[in-house]
Amino acid sequence: MTLQVYNTMHRNKEVFVPQEPGKIKMYVCGPTVYDYIHIGNARPIIVFDMVRSYLEYSGYEVNYVTNFTDVDDKLIRKAEELGTDVPTVAERFINAYYEDIAGLGIPAATLNPRVTESMDLIIEFIRELVERDYAYENGGDVFYRTEKFKDYGKLSGQNLEQLQFGIRIGVDERKERPEDFVLWKAAKPGEIYWSSPWGNGRPGWHIECSAMARHYLGDTLDIHGGGQDLQFPHHECECAQSEALTGQPLSRYWMHNGYIRINNEKMSKSLGNGILVKDLRAQYKKEAIRYFMLSTHYRNPLNFNEETMSQAEKSVERIANAVANVTHRLKTALPGDGQVGQELESKLQQIQSQFREKMDDDFNTPDAITALFDWVSEANQTLQREVVISAELTALLKTFEGMNSVLRLYDATSSELLDEEVEQLIAERVEARKSKNWGRADEIRDLLAEQGILLEDTAQGMRWRRR
Repeated sequence: MTLQVYNTMHRNKEVFVPQEPGKIKMYVCGPTVYDYIHIGNARPIIVFDMVRSYLEYSGYEVNYVTNFTDVDDKLIRKAEELGTDVPTVAERFINAYYEDIAGLGIPAATLNPRVTESMDLIIEFIRELVERDYAYENGGDVFYRTEKFKDYGKLSGQNLEQLQFGIRIGVDERKERPEDFVLWKAAKPGEIYWSSPWGNGRPGWHIECSAMARHYLGDTLDIHGGGQDLQFPHHECECAQSEALTGQPLSRYWMHNGYIRINNEKMSKSLGNGILVKDLRAQYKKEAIRYFMLSTHYRNPLNFNEETMSQAEKSVERIANAVANVTHRLKTALPGDGQVGQELESKLQQIQSQFREKMDDDFNTPDAITALFDWVSEANQTLQREVVISAELTALLKTFEGMNSVLRLYDATSSELLDEEVEQLIAERVEARKSKNWGRADEIRDLLAEQGILLEDTAQGMRWRRR
């Protein structure tokens, strides 16, 4: 099956064809760094990391850019609240962002450009829009002339007469039309600013992504992604700005992930039900958080509650136990003739095929996870045999590693005790029991139990597994 992606622009699934064979240009809107990221921010981070990982698994080279908005009204207010300046606030929460994504097991993007480091690009972009009469200055502010861009509203499916603007766009008497949006904001007394042809000020929210995406990835992206809340007005405005300037589609495919609800309620500051990622990481394993995010299709709404997370933790434990048991059995498996049995080979090929088929269907991770659990079942059945050759266990692990490179639901380094340390402790306990050092034997048993390690006597000797 060929990869198909649901394109928000056309509201249907389309065969994915990149502009340049083998290479992908992907831009995803990043956080406004005035605070720690919350669970709602984490969903697009995990979703588009999964997209990137599957594209790489499929053989593509992915240039993945996601930005930091490191100056805007929220950062200015936060700096005033903390008695410091905007750059200090931004640096603090950019570092916190990197700590959070590392704690979720997510590698950094190819590039994380910042607004404050891209000011010349942004000013030049606005200047060109003014020259082409798509923008106008009034009182030190520069506004985009939406009426001139005939396709405004095509991404969100609205037209100028029907548009209901959100909180980021207010009615200003200096605008020619209420629908016009700001590209450059004149600085108020005491605010951080940059010099421009229209006076001291800073960019509006929408222009930054247009300028950075164009500079780092070119006029047309392969994939532009973000949360559903960005579809309008942010992405709509990006389309208008970029396409007015370049005459080219801003992106071939637009992808948007669904909202997260907390205990079946909308997440909002007024309800006080937001959950910070740093707090989520302190309570749950990163694999369980990722499982929770990927167990529902990325375009569907997702509901967070303790029961769902408990189920996620049990699911990733099943996966970890199967991998640990295969790895453990490999150490005592017979070398055999190096050939994998036809039945096992056929089943592994079927699992891989099912995994790819589901991922090719608009990144259907819930069904891809089902394929992963088919692998768990096959691994457990194989381990029930009295005789297993190493080639079969190696084939099992290779199949798993391919799928896990995309889903990342298992990390051998995430446990406090590594496999080698467990083996050493078990060997020490055996010796302690032989020498009748019951106190030390009990200490080791209790330590292993605290780490969720269960000991089992088998025909092949002492075996262990993680709970």
